Amino acid sequence: MTPSDLALRIHAASHLTGQFTLRSGRTATEYFDKYRFEADPVLLDEIARRMAPLVPSGTEVLAGLEMGGIPVVTALGRHTGLPCAFVRKQAKAYGTCRLAEGAEIEGRRVLVVEDVVTSGGQIVLSTADLRGLGAQVGDALCVIDREQGGAAALAAEDIVLHSLLTAEDLRGAATSVR
Repeated sequence: MTPSDLALRIHAASHLTGQFTLRSGRTATEYFDKYRFEADPVLLDEIARRMAPLVPSGTEVLAGLEMGGIPVVTALGRHTGLPCAFVRKQAKAYGTCRLAEGAEIEGRRVLVVEDVVTSGGQIVLSTADLRGLGAQVGDALCVIDREQGGAAALAAEDIVLHSLLTAEDLRGAATSVR
C-alpha cells in the first residue's frame, strides 16, 4: 500500500459531509472525524506500522496525549516495542494523581504522539508539563499535520514535528479518485 493509498483509506473513513459546528463556533459542511480511523483496528494498525520508522532514534518512551493520541500510541508501541505513557490534560485528583500514566518518563527521552495536529497548542502545553516532570522531549509525531501552523508553534518550543501524512496528502488522495 502506497502513502496515497493510506491517505485515501483515512479520508474515506474519516471525511464526513453535513452541517457541523466547529470548536470555534463556526459551521462547516465538511468534517474530518479522526476517531473513525482510530476506531478501525485494521486501519489503525497500518497507520502505526507506517509511523514506526518515523520514531526518532534514541526514543525511550512513547507518550500519547489524551484522548486521540492514546489509541495511536498504543498501536505504535506494539510496532516499536517501546513502552507507552498516557498523558492527561491535567493530573487526576484521585488514585495515583499523575499526569502521565504508564511508563516512567523522568530522565528519559520521550516522543509525544498525537493523532492530528492543527495549531500544536496541546502538544506545547503537554510538553511543558512533561518537561516539568523531568522528561526529555524534543520531538512529536502525529498521524496528520493539518498544516495550520502547528509545526512552527512547536519549533518555537524546540520541538520537531514529524508527521505520517499532511492535509494536502489527504486532499490529493481524495481528488485523485474523482
